[in-house]
Amino acid sequence: MRQLLIATGNSHKTEEIRSMLGEEWEVRDLSSHPELPTVEETGSTFLENATLKAEEISEAVPGLVLSDDSGLEVDALNGAPGVYSARYAGEDGNDTANNEKLLRELSTSDQRTARFRCVMVLAEAGRTLAHFDGKVEGSILRERQGDGGFGYDPLFVPDGHKKSFAELGNEVKNGMSHRARALEQVIQWLAHAKL
Repeated sequence: MRQLLIATGNSHKTEEIRSMLGEEWEVRDLSSHPELPTVEETGSTFLENATLKAEEISEAVPGLVLSDDSGLEVDALNGAPGVYSARYAGEDGNDTANNEKLLRELSTSDQRTARFRCVMVLAEAGRTLAHFDGKVEGSILRERQGDGGFGYDPLFVPDGHKKSFAELGNEVKNGMSHRARALEQVIQWLAHAKL
């Protein structure tokens, strides 16, 4: 069984990736390596943050490390919250506070277009092997809908659908999400790589 360490402590993200990779891979995350330091996300882009995490973690552990940085880009807010998506409402922010802030920021705007973007970086021994970019276009609702998912899922309706990511369920979301689209590229790369 091939092994892949996901450079995250987010169990939702790990489960999403594990379910998409299938049984061929043993997928672990940073919870299996509590001795590793937290990598500061000091980059100004998703690619910079993902690269920082992948390279630093892969220096400390053997094998392949996959990191990602992802978030919501809202056109009316000039791409915000972007790299600050997880802490949009402040360092102590949570999903509810982030969603509430987003709704406040958009309360007077009719422009609701947005996208979820995910940049993944695959590294080994401290160096980047490849990077991948996935996105899904959609729009922001005026109020939360649905109890599933996490983050901004209750506010985001992907193009071609009438329900939010939180209402569509994991199976549908995993098949079309920004993370799924980036991970499809990772899987194709791994299938052809000589590792």
